Amino acid sequence: MKAISFNFEIHQPMRLKRYRFFDIGNDHYYYDDFLNDDIITSLAHRSYIPAAETLLRMLSDKEHPFKCSIAISGIALEQLEQYVPEMIDLLRRMADTGRVEFLAQPYAYSLASLTDPEEFALQVKQQSDRITALFGVTPKVMRNTEFIYSDDIAPQIYAMGFKGVLTEGAKHILGWKSPDYIYSSATAPKLKILMRNPKLSDDICFKFSDTTWPEYPLTADKYIDWIAATPQDEQIINICLNLDTFGGLQPATSGIFQFLEALPHFARERGIEFWTPSEAVAKIKPVDQLVVMHPISDADEARDTSAWLGNQLQNEAFNKLYSIAERVRLCDDRRLKQDWTYLQAADHLYYMSTKHLADGAVHSLFSPYETPFQAFTNYMNVLSDFIVRVEEQYPLSIDNEELNALLTTIRNQAREIEDLNREVESMRKNIEHYNEEHKLPEPPKNAKTTNGTSKKKTTGKASPKKVNK
Repeated sequence: MKAISFNFEIHQPMRLKRYRFFDIGNDHYYYDDFLNDDIITSLAHRSYIPAAETLLRMLSDKEHPFKCSIAISGIALEQLEQYVPEMIDLLRRMADTGRVEFLAQPYAYSLASLTDPEEFALQVKQQSDRITALFGVTPKVMRNTEFIYSDDIAPQIYAMGFKGVLTEGAKHILGWKSPDYIYSSATAPKLKILMRNPKLSDDICFKFSDTTWPEYPLTADKYIDWIAATPQDEQIINICLNLDTFGGLQPATSGIFQFLEALPHFARERGIEFWTPSEAVAKIKPVDQLVVMHPISDADEARDTSAWLGNQLQNEAFNKLYSIAERVRLCDDRRLKQDWTYLQAADHLYYMSTKHLADGAVHSLFSPYETPFQAFTNYMNVLSDFIVRVEEQYPLSIDNEELNALLTTIRNQAREIEDLNREVESMRKNIEHYNEEHKLPEPPKNAKTTNGTSKKKTTGKASPKKVNK
């Protein structure tokens, strides 16, 4: 039986405001609230909401069964809750159908998996917990930021409890092999790898409304015919798209929503089913191990991480950011931790890419900056202020190991104080209980209590100085 697994991504970063060098140390708020509100609201009403409504109708159609999976970054969830709560309601209704799987990914949509395993694990748990709280389901399959995956990352994913991971069907990794099989990880053999089909995904994402494309117009029956024509033993075709493909990259006037809604009808005629990633992992055995020595992604033709770490500007920003990771994790300042999350979004590094400056800058299509150098300068100004705030709490002159030891001592002492306070409180209650049983007067009201407050004086005999329990 051949099956299609649709996965839709929702992510929007917290874009930074113009932050000058002279703002460092004076202004600790970094975000362009007007721009973030405008982008997420406009995109939601043009794309996210009509796409979700279309998917909800498809999920509710019992005659033509449809299933899919959705990956949402924590930062996008925060913005949707704040600016477009009706989208959260639609996602809840989709979850209630029981035909949608929500995937795990880093909360900040970060590149932490490439440098900081502890931060990576914390963010995946944070996002998974938020998904569970909002939609009542627990993610079982992982989709890392931009499908980033390697042999080094695989054991981390498996250690978090995931049985499957979704990544890019990169040609330089697969060679003659097809992305339409399930593979196992070379470094975590029990972890199953599902691979995005680049051609069939990009045909919808980038070519659907291109009138110069030889296959234009792309219709639902033609698309399903292509899938049905793949070799019979290729059981799972993973179609992965950003949700803003529908109504965003491909305008509603192109017929993209009608195309999507018609797919289950023609799939049923061809005997093709729709599965979630968890179903695919459970039903299909791996055909081979996959070796991925260097990180892959779905970005650009290279399908590597050079879209975010391809030049000196990006690497300087990346290394500077994660140099303070340990200190931020040790702090209890909610505002610092929130800024830490927002500053890790991979988009900030993507805006600094200089890969396509010569031919019109594909990367600049999504950037709020005029040039990659402006993106770098603005980000580093913000990061400089952020580092000053972190250093105020935990000076950089103290190394991480020494700082961790000091904080452990402080926390142990705090716990001892709490235990002693509980003992004192217990003794006070025992005394009060004894006094009540023997009808003795209460302790003087002006005596100091365990929390340091005073009580008013009362008349009567003083309480015994010592009471045997």
